[in-house]
Amino acid sequence: QQAPDAILFFRLGDFYEMFGEDAETAAPILEIALTGRGAGESGKVPMCGVPFHAVDNYLPKLVLAGYKVAICEQMEEAAAGKGIVKREIIRIVSPGTLTEKLPREDDHHYVAAVYGEREREWGLAFADITTGEFTVFQTPFEDVLFTELERIHPAELVIAADLAKKNRRFSLYYCTRCERKNFSKTEPLQVRFPGQHELLATAECAAQAAAGLWNYIQETMCGLDLAHFLEIRTYTSEECMLLDQWTRRNLELTESLRAKDKKGTLFSVLNLTKTAFGARLLRNWLEQPLLREKEILKRLDRVEYLVEDSFLRVDLARLLTGIYDLERLIGKVSYSHINARELLALAQTLEQLPAFRAVLENSSSGRLQEYAALLTGLDDLAELLREAIHPEAPLTVKEGGIIKPGFSVQIDELRQIAAGGKSWLTQLENQERERTGIRSLKIGFNKVFGYYIEITHANTKSVPADYQRKQTLANAERYITPELKAYEHKIMTAEARLIELEYEEYLKLREEVRSRIAVILRAARALAEIDVFVSWAEAAVRYHYVRPQLRHDGVIAVTEGRHPVVEQVLDGEAFVPNDTQLSSEQHLAVITGPNMAGKSTYMRQVALLVLMAHIGSFVPAEKAAISLVDRIFTRVGASDDLAGGQSTFMVEMREVAHILRYATPRSLLIFDEVGRGTSTYDGLSIAWAVAEYLASQKDLKTKTLFATHYHELTQLAEQTPGVFNLHVGVKERGEDIVFLHKILAGGADRSYGIHVARLAGLPPEVLVRARMLLKELEDTATKVRMMGEDQKTAQLTLFEPLPNHPILEEVSLLKLEEMTPRQTLEYLYDLQERLKKTHEF
Repeated sequence: QQAPDAILFFRLGDFYEMFGEDAETAAPILEIALTGRGAGESGKVPMCGVPFHAVDNYLPKLVLAGYKVAICEQMEEAAAGKGIVKREIIRIVSPGTLTEKLPREDDHHYVAAVYGEREREWGLAFADITTGEFTVFQTPFEDVLFTELERIHPAELVIAADLAKKNRRFSLYYCTRCERKNFSKTEPLQVRFPGQHELLATAECAAQAAAGLWNYIQETMCGLDLAHFLEIRTYTSEECMLLDQWTRRNLELTESLRAKDKKGTLFSVLNLTKTAFGARLLRNWLEQPLLREKEILKRLDRVEYLVEDSFLRVDLARLLTGIYDLERLIGKVSYSHINARELLALAQTLEQLPAFRAVLENSSSGRLQEYAALLTGLDDLAELLREAIHPEAPLTVKEGGIIKPGFSVQIDELRQIAAGGKSWLTQLENQERERTGIRSLKIGFNKVFGYYIEITHANTKSVPADYQRKQTLANAERYITPELKAYEHKIMTAEARLIELEYEEYLKLREEVRSRIAVILRAARALAEIDVFVSWAEAAVRYHYVRPQLRHDGVIAVTEGRHPVVEQVLDGEAFVPNDTQLSSEQHLAVITGPNMAGKSTYMRQVALLVLMAHIGSFVPAEKAAISLVDRIFTRVGASDDLAGGQSTFMVEMREVAHILRYATPRSLLIFDEVGRGTSTYDGLSIAWAVAEYLASQKDLKTKTLFATHYHELTQLAEQTPGVFNLHVGVKERGEDIVFLHKILAGGADRSYGIHVARLAGLPPEVLVRARMLLKELEDTATKVRMMGEDQKTAQLTLFEPLPNHPILEEVSLLKLEEMTPRQTLEYLYDLQERLKKTHEF
């Protein structure tokens, strides 16, 4: 009843059991046997279960399959004759609140909430249960809301049921629907974050989204005091660049277009971090480039210092390799899910902090020395944990073996009693053999009677009077003595008390760590930033990057720029660098040239270099002077949106419309083949109109790279100020071409499409036919232009009467040496059939 939409994990002894429909649903997903349990007249109820100590392996399977799981735990020890054991739901695990075995350590795992006010204002809140990050954002634009949702890609979205029903775009996410009143209950949020009242008061929609999210987190975590949630952060479009989903995807920042993973992305190139929380911070910075010059320069200064001081860079990288994921370890402390081994890992990390401070304090850079102060106040905690926790502590916390010898006198005494039982029993056994004269006497143990003395029937006449018979066997009798029972009680009591005391000490250690959460997370943030800066400095040295110069005059001037990702994946080939020059006088470049020549690579390269400068990274170039931009937009490639019921061309036009709506004079625009999703004349018209609009609007004149196969667009440079032509160099060798991958001034005179088709391996007869048709089309187009506007367009004729029949030219162009006998026969047969259809012989 408390969790009707969840599968119930019901604790029964050493297992979590599932019953009825829950069992039928879970068994195939978890790949476990489905059995049954007697239920009186109802017959058998379906049932399955998993061991409680292995629950972390099974939970993620159900949750990642889209199910919620309610953990119902025993709240007291089971005792004979006591009746039904008290149980409570201690936690509801959903896709967004999962903490066990997350798919990716270097990425966040967000649960988000959205609140809309009459669709005029939108509030977004998102949190990572595992790290304590809590962020809010507010915008009047629905497109911007979904841009940010796509960026954070939440595992779960909490949303009012009526809002989810109105907009099907929310259906792309795993939605937990709730009533709107859940978002209006702001008191728990204000009580938990009393210092954030001003922030929440200035953004009402964001505050209500945050309230709905916090209420949901409290509900699923069953009221746990999540101490690692220290503050609510926010950001605005004035502080950081909002990259739309198309730009992030086309530039392949964190996910590749083909494989949908991080290989072949900018993240994979710049991510040389040593820690998981450093990689997560790098991902955040990559997807939210800075806009404020002061903050960018601060990052560039730190990277530059680490580039110049190789000893410091190497020392910090070495120290970082011994650092565990502090953020998620502290998360486990906060929601009481950490074990002794993980506390030991925390200790090992904290023990490294003095070495970090020493290295940083010895550096001559004040910007790095300031981190040393953020790594203080934890040395005593590291020492306490190291002294207390056994280096081979078990994964469980209620079975003993946690506390290190020498830490607690009481625990050591109990451990000695429990461990010394064997030697005492051996001594007693020898003593009783001497006293009774029975050499076969032995002391044993079972769970029913405890410790006993066993004597064969042949020696029963020698049994002392103080022996009490307990059990008769076929060949022996078993006895107990008051002395034996007294020591048995002492041993059993010692073992139980030992486990109890060790657990109490573990709880004390956990609470001591909990009291330092704010200090530990402060250190974690400092280490994460150090890790990112060391990573970027190492990338700059390894890949020969330079520090970009920031300008304010609208100029982007790059000498010998390179694509940061493509140059890393070339197998033994040298990347061909290119210059870039954009300014207010020359702000729109029309780029022509054949496919595969490098137009798209060049344009993405320019966008990536600008983005890298904005995040505070060095860039792959000989020299780079970059004026800050407010947005980067890309329209590259297209695909059907089957879920949205939109064609390739509609998707393309939506992207173009989005850019034209939000672009400003300070934006950078990348257009690749606008209009190719429709007919030639429609496409040319749209491409021309878009380019002309961008070039001629007095209040716009945004910096734009416009690649196209419509060579007619090169005429814009003659008609419109600010437009200039570029093309990709190609060298012809007979009928072969060589792509130079060099961007040159002026427009291309040919497309070389048939040459590219030949390189792709099209059959020779197809290429020959394509050449003929191309010539026909070009000749007809020339005739039409010469006829003038008053003339009707001539009908394109593919076959003319002999003797000037085009087949003669087709045959004359055949390269017989490149054709197999089979291809020759097939071509001859096809030629004969075409002639029969055209002429009577």
